[in-house]
Amino acid sequence: MALSLLRLSTLRQEYSNRGLRRAELHPDPIKQFGVWLAEAIAREAVEPNAMTLATVDEAGQPWTRTVLLKVCDERGFGFFTSYDGAKGRHLAGSSRAAITFWWAPLERQVNITGQVAKTSAEESDEYFHSRPINSQLSAWASRQSDVLANREELERKFAEVRELLGNKDLPRPETWGGYRLWPETIEFWQGRASRLHDRFRYTRAGDDGWKVERLSP
Repeated sequence: MALSLLRLSTLRQEYSNRGLRRAELHPDPIKQFGVWLAEAIAREAVEPNAMTLATVDEAGQPWTRTVLLKVCDERGFGFFTSYDGAKGRHLAGSSRAAITFWWAPLERQVNITGQVAKTSAEESDEYFHSRPINSQLSAWASRQSDVLANREELERKFAEVRELLGNKDLPRPETWGGYRLWPETIEFWQGRASRLHDRFRYTRAGDDGWKVERLSP
């Protein structure tokens, strides 16, 4: 069916959850994020740690994709991937990035901007060895973002790596590891009726403080 026949303009969700007041917000946005993430997990949101990561290539073209948050603490928001894939190449050229979380059951999103840097080798090793063995093998088999002739080529590479490396005590590939986004702004968005959404943006003010502002929807 052609998109023009879907009448997309008639698709409308009227948000009905409770609003968000400034007095309810934690002074530390990382801790406020932890509260919302815990609520998303409790509500059984699909992949509650899934986030859209936006990067920019050398031509200034923005790119987005969904990755999984694996670390969230006072140092920022961490994820793991191939350093040689498109994400890695973009971040090598420009460390600025943005991430967005969308939790449909709660009618909430969180938008975060900041600088991205690689995690330590020790942290990357620790997470790599916590992954299922097939996930470890796939990091060796896949040259992320490279063109494949077909599915069979990928499966053949995986089988070759499994035969070569086995399934015990795999080393982490040097081309695979972690990144951490150090946030400069964090915006909490709560859907409200009549599109009068609640939006609060935290902006970093020095090393330890944050400025909080309500934004118009």
